Amino acid sequence: MSPVRELDVGTVTEAVKDLCITANYDLPRDVYEALERAKKTEESPVGVEVLKQLLENADIAARDRVPICQDTGLAVFFVELGQDVNLVGGDLGAAIDEGVRRGYQEGYLRKSVVEEPAHARRNTKDNTPAIVHTTVVPGDRFKITMMAKGGGAENMSTLNMLKPAQGWAGMSQAVVDTVSRAGSNPCPPVVIGVGIGGTIEAVTLLAKKALLREIGSVHPDSRIAAMEAELLARINALGIGPQGLGGRTTCLAVFIEEMPCHIASMPMAVNVQCHAQRHKSVTL
Repeated sequence: MSPVRELDVGTVTEAVKDLCITANYDLPRDVYEALERAKKTEESPVGVEVLKQLLENADIAARDRVPICQDTGLAVFFVELGQDVNLVGGDLGAAIDEGVRRGYQEGYLRKSVVEEPAHARRNTKDNTPAIVHTTVVPGDRFKITMMAKGGGAENMSTLNMLKPAQGWAGMSQAVVDTVSRAGSNPCPPVVIGVGIGGTIEAVTLLAKKALLREIGSVHPDSRIAAMEAELLARINALGIGPQGLGGRTTCLAVFIEEMPCHIASMPMAVNVQCHAQRHKSVTL
């Protein structure tokens, strides 16, 4: 029997605080390099200029320790909790919320969460509560990933409950239609996460998790890798371009994840992410 490792939730709070700040200040290296590559291949002069400005913006944010974007996002967390980890010192959810509270205050990050969304829409004033997805895994590892999810891109995401007979043709068209309707709203170039299968709630989470993949990575299943490449080409042929001003760089990457589903169902979700693909991880 494996020994149990104790982890104080105070450590989690400090890690969450730091993740909130660094995710909003530092564009991930894979995203920065993807923008650099796009700048070299973009055919539109306006598109090239926009990409240069996005890179300059990322440089300024990293140098001056300020947010990449004024929309510092809803704080979304993916927790991998080892079954041999014993959390002590308090409640995990409360510890994560406290880390968000401190991070958004100390990092001068915009608080964008409102309570009673259908009625009062009062700002909670500390960007809590966070959205937390926890998976129990073998071993004594505790890994936490923070995603700062802006409203403009999230609003363009879609859930599609398709008929099985529509197959890949129907799914791929739904993805392209989602991006086409979104236009400039999600601040392209975008990153697209696609979830296929599961249930109405599982497929949307799958699409969001897909966004955690590194730009430039290739799906281990060659069939899905080919699907991703097909979608990327079709989306970039739309001509929306950087910030919607025209060009070939509408999308930096398409990531697809799938899971089994009911024989009568074909759930498919598209999670749209802006060019500020902000996420950071730490293992405690």
